[in-house]
Parts: sequence; structure tokens; C-alpha cells
Amino acid sequence: MNRLRVKLIERFPALSSRDFVLFVIGQLVSVIGTWAQSTALPYLAYRISGRPLDLGWIGFSNTLPTLLFALPAGVLVERWDKRRTVILFQALMSLQAFGLAFLAFTNRIEIWHIVGLAFFFGSAVSIEVTARQSMLIELAGREALPSAIALQTTAFNTGRVLGPILAAGLISATGNEGSVFLANGLSFLFVIAGLLAARTRFKVEKKPNGQNDLKTEFKEGITYIRNSAVTMSVILSAALVGFFGIPLIQQIPAVARDVLKTALDTEAIIATRTSSLYAAQGVGALTAAFLAAYLSSTNKQKMLLLGQASFVLPIIALGFVRDVNLALILLVFVGWGTVTQLVTMNTMIQVEVPDSLRGRVFSVYFWALQGVAPFGSVVIGWMAQTWNVPITIIAGGTVCLIGILAIRLTVQSASQSAG
Repeated sequence: MNRLRVKLIERFPALSSRDFVLFVIGQLVSVIGTWAQSTALPYLAYRISGRPLDLGWIGFSNTLPTLLFALPAGVLVERWDKRRTVILFQALMSLQAFGLAFLAFTNRIEIWHIVGLAFFFGSAVSIEVTARQSMLIELAGREALPSAIALQTTAFNTGRVLGPILAAGLISATGNEGSVFLANGLSFLFVIAGLLAARTRFKVEKKPNGQNDLKTEFKEGITYIRNSAVTMSVILSAALVGFFGIPLIQQIPAVARDVLKTALDTEAIIATRTSSLYAAQGVGALTAAFLAAYLSSTNKQKMLLLGQASFVLPIIALGFVRDVNLALILLVFVGWGTVTQLVTMNTMIQVEVPDSLRGRVFSVYFWALQGVAPFGSVVIGWMAQTWNVPITIIAGGTVCLIGILAIRLTVQSASQSAG
């Protein structure tokens, strides 16, 4: 047992930190609940209205707070205790889940409830994510940071596989999506308990600087980004994925119900198919997370390119598919590519950026990834309803491909000019 533990710590240095282990175990339980809700909520919304545009509006309301709050959060989080901040906003997210559960169990839930509570949840996430990512180094230490990022991503994507399975099981057993929302609300208690028991032993106290206000500190972060070609290219890539890539994935309920429909469909079959598509994406994502944890020293630029290709090419192919088995295979690759590029970009940002600027720069990265997503969600939702879902997927994937090539060629040209 001791020999196995030593080998695990050698491969995954973050596991040597008791505090990080406490956090990541609680986080695993929490994200299973979160992904269960993320599966049940769009399924419920599409069952109520049958309009792809409503899926876009839910995505819009869920990510709009990032546009509004992520950038100031990057400055504020560096002034706050990050562990306490995460605990507070995890508690607020649990209230959103309990609110959805109440509305679902009392049969009062409507689209506007879902949109409003999605905005509430997104507001909490827009601040909590920056605090949580900046907290990792305080739990695990700088040397173990790439390992901590990869292991947290592994926990997140384990939930991505188990969450949809849990959602399908609870909906089938109870006949009510409220059971999924209740389970999610309870799951937040585990990560809160883990953080209450954990300590930030690697925390470096920031020296107070009374001369700098919020605006000045924010400008310092922007100046750093402008002067770092690597950071700038990562942020531009994140914005591209946020506007065109992530909103395409939000149309999975429409793909399951309309594009892959059969003559034998019932609500139970559609719910199972929807969960299967999400779970397939989760299998690819989990595989990518494990590989990221195992190959933490791999060349990041090559991994980013591989992740981008594995994301965008299967997305385009998905627009031509009408067979559920082929769709499942493609979504495995989409999930793998999504996580490979996101964990690589996250690691590149956190390792490259100095401690004093990490919160500010990460908030800009997160803003680029999620802040533009509300507009992408509405645009993709409108396209899917005006044209159809397959054409929208092909068009969005093609734009992503062109954008990736343009960013890479521009960065390569800039590097050659500098050399």
C-alpha cells in the first residue's frame, strides 16, 4: 500500500497535499451532481417548449454573468481569502439547485424560471471559478500545480460521465427532474465540508499596496497579456471556443430528440438517448483528463493543437450523422478534444503567469471563454431554429476550424518576425 502511494505521488505530486486531496474528493461528488443537473435541465426545458432557441437563451443567461462579473472578480479575488470565497459561492450554487427542485416537484417550473435561475447560478460561477483556480496553488504548491489542475479536471470529467447516468436513473425512477436538482443541491455540501477541513498551507500573502486601485491593477493584467504572445493566443483561442464551440454542444437535446429520432421514440427513450450523448462526451473528456494528469510534462503547444483538431473535426462530422452509434463515437472525440484544449490552455495560463497577476489574467481568460458564450448561445440557438440543427453544427464547426488556423498562422508569423 505504501509503495503504491509513493508511486501515485511520484506521478501525481498534488496527492501529497492532504488539503488538496480533501478538496478534490469533495469536488468530485459536487461535479457529479452538477453534471446530472446540466443534463436534466436542458432536457426539461426542451421537453417543455421544444424550441432550440430556448436552449440558446438558457446558455445565454448562464454565461452572461461571466461577461459582467469575471473581469472585476479577477481583481477582487486577489484581495479576498480564496478558500472562504469558494465556500461562500458553492453555498449560493446549492440554493439555486434547491430552488429548481422545489419548482419541479410542485410542477410550477416554466422556461423563465429556468432562465432566471441559470443567471443566478452563472453569477456565482463567474466569481467562484476564478477563486477556485487561483486557490489550487495554495492547496498544492507551485511545483505540484500542473498535477493539481489535471487532477481537478479529472474529477470534473468523471462527473461528466457519472452525472448523466445519475440523471437518467433518477428521472426514470421518479419521473420528475426535481430529484436530480435535489441531489445536486446536496452534493455541494461535500465540497464545502472538504474546504472547511482543508488549509491553504502554500498561501503567499500579497503585500498591500495602497497606491493601486482596482482600475490600475486591472490594467497591469491587460499589459502583461499584450506583451505575452503565448497568453494572448490562448485567450483568443478560448474566445473562439466560447463563441462557436460550446454553444454547439448546448444543442445536444435537440440532436437527441429531433436529429436522431426514430419511429419508436418515447419520452423514456429520448431521455436515455440524451443522457447517452452527454455521457459519451464525458467518456472522451474523462480520458483526456487522465492523460493530461499522466502527461503533465508534454509539450503544451502540440497538445493544444491536437485537442483543437480532435474537437472541431468531429463537430463538423456530427452535422452529417443520423445514426445514434456514430453520434456517440463522434461525441467521445468531441469530449476528448474539448478537455485536452481547455486543460492545456488553463495550465499554460497558470504556469506562465506570475503569482501576483494570476487572478487577473485568469479572469480575462475565463471571460474570453465564457463571457462571449451568451452571444454565441443566442446566435447558435437562432441559427438552429431558423435553419436546422445539422446545418448549424456544420457551419459553427467550420468557423471554429478557420479561426483556429488563423490564430495559429498569426502567432507563428509574429514569432518568426520577433526571431
